[in-house]
Amino acid sequence: MTQKNPTSAAVLFALAAISTSLVCAVTIVFSVYVPQTRGFFNIGETMVYTVALLFGPLVGSFAGGVGSFLADLFLGFPYYAPATLVIKASEGGIVGLLGRHQPRFNSKLGWRLFTLGIGLVVGVLLTSIGSNYYVGGVELYIGIPPPATPNVIFSIPVELWYSLGLIVTLLITFGGYVFEPEFGWLVFAMLIGGMTMVAGYYLYQKFILFPLFGIGDIVPEAEIPINIGQMIVGLTIALPIVRIAKRSFLQLKS
Repeated sequence: MTQKNPTSAAVLFALAAISTSLVCAVTIVFSVYVPQTRGFFNIGETMVYTVALLFGPLVGSFAGGVGSFLADLFLGFPYYAPATLVIKASEGGIVGLLGRHQPRFNSKLGWRLFTLGIGLVVGVLLTSIGSNYYVGGVELYIGIPPPATPNVIFSIPVELWYSLGLIVTLLITFGGYVFEPEFGWLVFAMLIGGMTMVAGYYLYQKFILFPLFGIGDIVPEAEIPINIGQMIVGLTIALPIVRIAKRSFLQLKS
């Protein structure tokens, strides 16, 4: 019978505690209120994906669920907090699990083609969601806690999203050719985890939020493009962070 290594358990606990704090802080520090869903756009996915890919499914699940749950409470969205605990924990766990279990291709060419396909998917999603739902005036609430009035008000042109979509596609494809062929699998892992998040919130709003809390003026369909955009922004920022961290700390690869 083998015994658990207390040092490993302590390290895992410390990583979970630090990661939970980071997920909560990053979720709170940048938010955009969405009246149609009584929710908010945030960049918390960035840290959920980063933690899950660096430290695995256990830490990713705990930090993603608990950190995001606390952020909902601090931001004043208690009716979302129970769903967030489950949805973000599932998201972090899925990303961490897929990140640790990638398939094997017979050649580098297969991986590079896979990465190219994933890059095209992300680029098209970013362009279509951004150009249709994130154009025009935007109000940003930046800070911990977020201010009562927006810090910044500005306008986003549609051309920005076409440019960003092309850039993201090229960067992901470039990463598959220059860094490692498996680069696209990390993107795929975040896409699957992110779509779990998108579906989870839609189902919660559609079938649970109104019966339990009596909130009937929510449009669940309005949350779909918001959360897809949140997912794309999160994975776009998380990719270089994960890459740099793994190059700087080689033990994270094991």
